[in-house]
Amino acid sequence: FDLLTIDTDNETVVPSVSKEWLQSDWGERYQADAYTFVVKYPFTGSIDIFSLRPSSFNFATTDINIDTRANTVSFAFKMYKKDPSEYTRTKDGKKRNAFINLDNANADVKLWNGNIGKVFSSIFKIEKDKYIEENNFFEAINLKVNANTASIFTAPTVKKINIPQPTVSKEKEFSSEPSMSKDIYVDILKVIYDSGKNMEKKPALYKGKDEEGLRDQFLFVLETRYDGTTATGETFNRGGKTDIILKFANDGSNLFVAECKFWHGAEEFLKAISQLFDRYLTWRDSKAALIMFVPNKDFTNVLTTIKTQAKNHPYFIKESGNRGESSFSYLFCLPQDKDKQVYFEILAFHYDK
Repeated sequence: FDLLTIDTDNETVVPSVSKEWLQSDWGERYQADAYTFVVKYPFTGSIDIFSLRPSSFNFATTDINIDTRANTVSFAFKMYKKDPSEYTRTKDGKKRNAFINLDNANADVKLWNGNIGKVFSSIFKIEKDKYIEENNFFEAINLKVNANTASIFTAPTVKKINIPQPTVSKEKEFSSEPSMSKDIYVDILKVIYDSGKNMEKKPALYKGKDEEGLRDQFLFVLETRYDGTTATGETFNRGGKTDIILKFANDGSNLFVAECKFWHGAEEFLKAISQLFDRYLTWRDSKAALIMFVPNKDFTNVLTTIKTQAKNHPYFIKESGNRGESSFSYLFCLPQDKDKQVYFEILAFHYDK
């Protein structure tokens, strides 16, 4: 629990006036003005402490109202006389009684917070010892697991993921945005992003490798994932050899084109985008990516630079969101046709060993 703090210095009073019928000492009824005051204070901490009775408590009390949205606690009182002294005396008394047990409650909470680790450790040890004793018993009597109940002792079956596969229209019509191609593009980016993040945790997979060596790690996964496709590296496309290209085996059309680069600063980053669009992409290419390998220690600063500089590139059209902390989606245009839009992903991986 977070200790409960009432900010009594930040007081708000909301008055209201109403007419009420009263009775005099002689039994006469008369109508008088009733002044109701609602006194509010902001609070911080665990709201549950309001409902706890501390181990040591005072019976004095005042009804309170808790506003969980505004994080305020309030009490109300009523007066029939316009007497400032009575107002101050009544308000202070109500405030004192409303929070009279707060210090004791916070003291109990401090004690609880200090012992909570021991409490849970004790509960866990009891449960653990019970199962250890049970397992030792089964082992001692050479108990065999019934095959019909094996599911209790084994992990659940791994569910096979449905991977989207490329198809081609019977009419052989070209489309800049075929629906299945978009599905495959999303799946390809997920595979690359997940593979790249996992490699960050295993320096042996990237340490000492050049761009070609790192590219092959991604090719290895891509070329075995999709039926009827060919994934290759250093493949000639338009005006040069691109690092990764995924082709549909039926007709040789491109599904995906990507370039891999080490991070060498903002200027080289923009040049890498230009190289991909100027040399490698044809008018038929609508799905592309730039994969950046970042050896810098300040990875966060590099990501900020990527997001800032990408929008400064002359082929930039608009941002399309983020697929992850270091995977950024954009729409770019082709240099030879400003009206032709290309789905363009920039993925960055932190390989600093």
